Amino acid sequence: MNTLRTALLVTVVAAGSMTLTGCTAAEPIELGSDSIVLDVRTDAEFAAGHLDGAVNLDLSGGDLASAIPTLDPGAEYVVYCKSGNRSSQATAMLEQAGMEVTDAGSMQQASEATGLEIVR
Repeated sequence: MNTLRTALLVTVVAAGSMTLTGCTAAEPIELGSDSIVLDVRTDAEFAAGHLDGAVNLDLSGGDLASAIPTLDPGAEYVVYCKSGNRSSQATAMLEQAGMEVTDAGSMQQASEATGLEIVR
């Protein structure tokens, strides 16, 4: 199993199933055992605070683009950033790669939508 997916599975399973009403989602999305929350901000932004259990893949630094070939194509991805701009770009990249993805917008929007706590 992909280590990226494994790290988040522990968090999602521990938290149980949650409902996501992401900023661009027309319908609520169930966060389950195959959901991976991606923070596409810089390492420094991530270190200053991020959603509990999120995986950091910096869009601007190229981390997300480099990781796409190793991501689980069967997982559901929920993406957020600082304002929603980078998450929108990351969503487009992941969709082009054939991934199922929801743009959750900003970190605050993503926290409210998923119920995941912001940890510092």
